[in-house]
Amino acid sequence: MVDLSQYLPILLFLGVAIALSSAFVFLPMIAARFTGAHKPNPEKLSEYECGFPAFEDPRSQFDVRFYLVAILFIVFDLEAAFIYPWAVSVFSLGWTAWISMMIFIAELALGLVYAWKKGALDWE
Repeated sequence: MVDLSQYLPILLFLGVAIALSSAFVFLPMIAARFTGAHKPNPEKLSEYECGFPAFEDPRSQFDVRFYLVAILFIVFDLEAAFIYPWAVSVFSLGWTAWISMMIFIAELALGLVYAWKKGALDWE
C-alpha cells in the first residue's frame, strides 16, 4: 500500500499557491469595487499615453518586420547571455571550449549577414 502522507507537503504547497494566486487576482477587483475605480467616466477613459486619440483600429495587424526585429534582438541577446559565463571561465576550460565558442560566434555572424542581406534590418 502506498503511504499518502508523503504527498502532504506537495498538497500544502499547491494549496498555498492557489490561495496566493487567487488573492492576487481577486483582491484588486474587490478593492476597485470599494474605492469606486470601476466606475468609468470620460476623464478616466481619455488617452493618457500618447495624448491624442487612436487613428487606427487597435486590432490591426502589425508589419512582420516588428516581429522579425524582435526575434533578432532575442537571438543576439541570448548570444551575450551565453558568452558572459564562457568569458569568465575560458582559461580553465581549455582550447575545446574556445574553439566551440568561436564556431558559435561564427554561426551567429553568418546569421546576421544573412538577415542583413535579406533586408531584415532595413526599416522603411
